Amino acid sequence: MDPSDLWRIAHEQGIRLPTKDYWEFVELITVPRGKKKTFEELLALYEWTELIQSSPIAVEESVYSVVSGAYRRANITTLELRYNPMKRNRGGERDLDHIIMASVRGLDRAHLEYPVKAGLIFCMDRTFPFALNEIIAEKAIAYRHRGVVGIDIAGGKEPSFRYRDYAPIYKKAKRAGLGTTVHAGEDEGPESVEEVLRYLEPDRIGHGVHAAEDAALCKRLAERGTLLELCPSSNLHSNVVSGPDELRELMGVFRKHKVRFSLNTDGPELIGTTLRDELRAAVRSGFVTKDQLEQCGRWALEASFVRNGRPA
Repeated sequence: MDPSDLWRIAHEQGIRLPTKDYWEFVELITVPRGKKKTFEELLALYEWTELIQSSPIAVEESVYSVVSGAYRRANITTLELRYNPMKRNRGGERDLDHIIMASVRGLDRAHLEYPVKAGLIFCMDRTFPFALNEIIAEKAIAYRHRGVVGIDIAGGKEPSFRYRDYAPIYKKAKRAGLGTTVHAGEDEGPESVEEVLRYLEPDRIGHGVHAAEDAALCKRLAERGTLLELCPSSNLHSNVVSGPDELRELMGVFRKHKVRFSLNTDGPELIGTTLRDELRAAVRSGFVTKDQLEQCGRWALEASFVRNGRPA
């Protein structure tokens, strides 16, 4: 969300912030221009945004604000908004279904007021116990006719976490008609993408940038038509790649092996970007040509959980 909206919602809910200076608050929840953070530091920025959004009123306003704001600022008419509802219910203090219904109301408001088509993706978390993640997936299935279009796994590292353990959950979600994506190959090597591809068989993979380090893996991604959700600015800001040269090389490998990928913002307000900025920068930095950029756009629409017949 826009920092000004988060600031307003925090004060409306009486949340004690660590500063009374708005601009210090902005620095607290965003990456300053020209600076970088580690992957773990980038994830830590979400702590305050998740706390502020932890009520039904705040969640409804947040979803509405993101979807409507994307249309007004960038003319985005197709959008998937992913979040973890359990990180918005204050550890069980708030009822999870109330949080989810609030997000649905926010989605409905945006659909009523703007010519957009948007859906929700529920994120499980690598640091959560399996039982909690299973609940999130079950909620996604239960609300699949109310705007939830897919499931994901994201979050920080956890030594005991294994993607393969989630194979039954992903099979059940697919049978229910949900789209499936998984964060892998971002802060991990190609072996994480290999595990995801073998056991979860997702429609898409979040980031997946380090899959380029394994030619055989790239071949399997291409054969399956699995789309990679590449996020150049996010990867550069979080240091999961060393810089533009490495990212350019990795994306060149994907093109060589005909791996499908799209270009995305990840956390646009957090890292100070927009989709237009990402697309311009991709061409300017030599990651793709204008013709290749158009192809990425077509792949993105083809792989969209909102556009391919799933409920929204």
